[in-house]
Amino acid sequence: MAFGDYRFDSGAGRLWRGDAEVKLTPRVLGLLALLAERPTEIVTKQELIDRLWDGKAVGDDALTACVQKLRRALDDDPRNPRFVETRHRRGYRLIVPTAVASSGEPVTESAPALALQDRPSIAVLPFRNLSGHDGQQYFIDGLGEDIIDALSRIRWLFVIARNSSFTFRDGDVDVKRVGQQLGVRYVLEGSVRKSRDRIRITGQLVEAATRVHLWSEHFEGGIEDVFELQDQMTSRIVGSLMPRLDRAEIERALHKPTQRLDAYDLVLRGRASLHSMTKPAVEDALALFLRAIELDPKSAVAHARAAVCYAVRRGGRWGVITPADIDEANRLARRAWMLDQNDAIAVGTAGFALALGVRDLESGAAYLDHAIALNPNAAIVWGWSGWINVWSGRSNRAIEHFQRAMRLSPLDRGFAGWETAVAHAHYMAGRYEEASVWAERGLRRPPDTHEGLRIAAAAAAMAGRLADAGKLCARLRTFDPRLSLSNLGDVMGPYRDPKHPALYAEGLRRAGLPA
Repeated sequence: MAFGDYRFDSGAGRLWRGDAEVKLTPRVLGLLALLAERPTEIVTKQELIDRLWDGKAVGDDALTACVQKLRRALDDDPRNPRFVETRHRRGYRLIVPTAVASSGEPVTESAPALALQDRPSIAVLPFRNLSGHDGQQYFIDGLGEDIIDALSRIRWLFVIARNSSFTFRDGDVDVKRVGQQLGVRYVLEGSVRKSRDRIRITGQLVEAATRVHLWSEHFEGGIEDVFELQDQMTSRIVGSLMPRLDRAEIERALHKPTQRLDAYDLVLRGRASLHSMTKPAVEDALALFLRAIELDPKSAVAHARAAVCYAVRRGGRWGVITPADIDEANRLARRAWMLDQNDAIAVGTAGFALALGVRDLESGAAYLDHAIALNPNAAIVWGWSGWINVWSGRSNRAIEHFQRAMRLSPLDRGFAGWETAVAHAHYMAGRYEEASVWAERGLRRPPDTHEGLRIAAAAAAMAGRLADAGKLCARLRTFDPRLSLSNLGDVMGPYRDPKHPALYAEGLRRAGLPA
């Protein structure tokens, strides 16, 4: 393989610079081989020690000395590295990509690609003008700048500034070259077409290295108020894009070998487990988040996600958590707030954990309001805020927030499903027919959820359709055979008004849930 002006044969254990062979000890060659296996990725100190010293107990000093020898061989400056970068308290990485090299050919140095960030990274290219009217260019460029600005509010995302990404304006753009030159994993590109009084915007997300299209969607609107339309389009594009980016990152982490995981990958794997909403999956997620905290004690999102695991224990059908668990959920959520008050997802997650797990609706609502102000394009934050408003008795406001979440991310289920959430809000407002309609919509999107079946059965019963309610209650009992009116409180949300859980229980009693 080739990197910079070096050629390396890891199988033979030989390194050349041009035609001259660079002599290295077997352990230093092993270090280079490990780093070159995963160019631009961090290899942890513990992994390097385990593999280079074959499980023997050695200190960091031995690894540091080995890295110093490699740097001297590569003529690399640790203060301004060209090849090997130290990541403080974490490990090392080869910061240039590698390429296949023919064994007998000298390697000529080309312009190095930028190393990828630890977090997901994206460049927004200028949208192409398909209207044939140069007078629309201000609107098109403004749209791209607004998207960059909105994405920049997402703390876990590294976004290339406009002045760099907009240099790729002319001609056919190769997204793989964009990814290499800007050091990004994803590229967002699109086009704008104006037809009479309508504008159609198409956007697509591409994985730069593979040129694989991950997401594509189009948006349309009237031209009456072009600036309002620009704001709407930005919100919808970013809202739709975030879940797709999220899923792409989770899939990437799930395909990495377990011995190569850092704190960020552990959080992603934990989230994938948490989505399953089963008791074993939630316990697995909690363990992953706690491991992430051990690796990165300053990770706000790891603390917040761990707090949510405790909250889900309490809000799920697995029984009430202990006072010690509630205290731990409270500690983790508030620690997340202290670590980073500018991360909308971490703050919003912590707020939801405080409401659901600690039963502190006031603090939870304050956290969610702050998260919405930080990033009004985060669908999940609007959804969590909607649930807190349901539990607080503000049904109409809850519905507004759920509808905002659905508009930003129509394909996401959120917590229990947005349709199910809207059904809860209508039910608590006494609008049982509306609740039943929304609950049925939620059940059309598998898999069934505890919350979805409960509210569907209760709403049908209160709307007077007892036969339908009985069938739904039977489905609920198949889903959870132990559920009864006596233990219903174990799975209920933290309703502020005691009349609301009583109303819920009455609907399920009429549906046939046993005492």
